[in-house]
Amino acid sequence: MNFKRRGSALITLLVSLMLIISGCGAKTPTATPVPEAAKEKIKVAFVYVGPVGDAGWTTSHDAGRKYLVEKMPNVETTIMESVPEGADAERVITQLAEKGNKIIFTTSFGYMDPTINVAKKYPNVTFMHNSGYKTADNVGTYFGRMYQARYLTGIVAGKTTKTNTIGYVAAFPIPEVIRGINAFTQGVLSVNPAAKVKVIWTNTWYDPAAEKDAGKSLLAAGADVLAQHQDTPGPIQAAEEAGKFGIGYNTDMAKMAPKAVLTSAVWNWGPFYVKTVQSVIDKTWKNDQYWGPISDGIVDLAPYGPMVTDDTKKLVADAKAKLMAKSWDVFTGPIKDQAGVVKVPAGQVMSDKDMLAFDWFVQGVDGKIPAK
Repeated sequence: MNFKRRGSALITLLVSLMLIISGCGAKTPTATPVPEAAKEKIKVAFVYVGPVGDAGWTTSHDAGRKYLVEKMPNVETTIMESVPEGADAERVITQLAEKGNKIIFTTSFGYMDPTINVAKKYPNVTFMHNSGYKTADNVGTYFGRMYQARYLTGIVAGKTTKTNTIGYVAAFPIPEVIRGINAFTQGVLSVNPAAKVKVIWTNTWYDPAAEKDAGKSLLAAGADVLAQHQDTPGPIQAAEEAGKFGIGYNTDMAKMAPKAVLTSAVWNWGPFYVKTVQSVIDKTWKNDQYWGPISDGIVDLAPYGPMVTDDTKKLVADAKAKLMAKSWDVFTGPIKDQAGVVKVPAGQVMSDKDMLAFDWFVQGVDGKIPAK
């Protein structure tokens, strides 16, 4: 046997193996793509003051949340319903931060201080508070100029009433609600200077029985159209039962009172929620105070009922066009208060600061703002 040849062959084989092994080691492994579903989801939480089925305020926000989930599959959401404003809210918001939610939307004015308090303890969480005015490094605020949609619904009510008494079931005497009543009244008077808007306070956001009873009281006082700043369809249901008309709020309430609802002033939160969450992901989020106009689409009118005339629709379309173009706004002077005192002179436009602090009624409102 030729051991030299075998040894040479063995050496050749070993060298070849070493080259192969060396070559394998020099290759850069190809990364296996991570399936989209396997990527870590960003946790987003929503705190609601009412139940998701209230057909009003909370329903509108939850519709926005569902839109967010549909458009951003990498988002995982948690909701907390019917959370009382105050200490309970702070406890709930804290729990949500502890559970790893990176963005928390708190959707009622009374959550403002609890949101600020919790945000101090969780600087790496982004908080967005709806309708408030306090911000921090990780807290922004958001709302829409619902007063613009209110004005348009006032045009519809002013053209519909036959008694020239329009009822308004109001929640709490805070600037947001007062601003809405005033804008609605401005819309009414723009087409019917003889009309008045009669206000009843319920001091509730969600109390179907109390809000329906308030609507009945206004109907008994001669109102033939009802508007509302409530989270339930109680007032418009009272209107339908009496054979009268109503203006819905928050969502399209036509299905709750189809024979009564002329239209509704509605919220469209979805696109804003998508934009906000994406900005946090992109690290471009800022603690702004967003107050979006009707031209952003965050507020609008629901479809009209069949009882609304083409003439009325044209008047609304003309006013909406000016709002969309930002060539005019609702609280453009001259505007007088109930006593006839000019509060906004001719040619001037009320500032955002003054609108956000509304504590007086415009001429044409029949009612009082309770003393604090």
